[in-house]
Amino acid sequence: MAIKKGYQFPIAFGEAFPQGLVGVGEISAMTKYNPTPGAMAEQMFDIDPKTGEGTGLPLWKMTVTDPHQDKAKRASFEIVFVAQVQPVPATPEIVPGTGMRMIELEGLTAEPKVMGQGEFKYLGFQYRATGIKGDTSGAKRPAAGKAA
Repeated sequence: MAIKKGYQFPIAFGEAFPQGLVGVGEISAMTKYNPTPGAMAEQMFDIDPKTGEGTGLPLWKMTVTDPHQDKAKRASFEIVFVAQVQPVPATPEIVPGTGMRMIELEGLTAEPKVMGQGEFKYLGFQYRATGIKGDTSGAKRPAAGKAA
């Protein structure tokens, strides 16, 4: 049985990143490319344009660094968050004013991808998460009138 393109494997955070992850900067909304100068940025949502499948939730992104990665050019990459509300890390900055902080992802999935260009291609992973441990955005609060 073949695995379909785009399949996302659920993976434990500690397995994927044994030494943790360092978030670099802030989490921001993923926006669609618009070639029109001065056009308003439009946020992306988790919907496959070909099939119409997906959660329909907004997409957010954050640049992270994996201290366990031995190849420098693969050490920094973007994590995509699929969440109704923008995740907010609760951990303190490693060096105040830098935006760098240790983070732990929740609901982590990995999707195998061919990365690189030309003769320098390699197998890598695109990671998605549903949130950050200790998130202070309020995204995990139960809806009004529902028990926790």
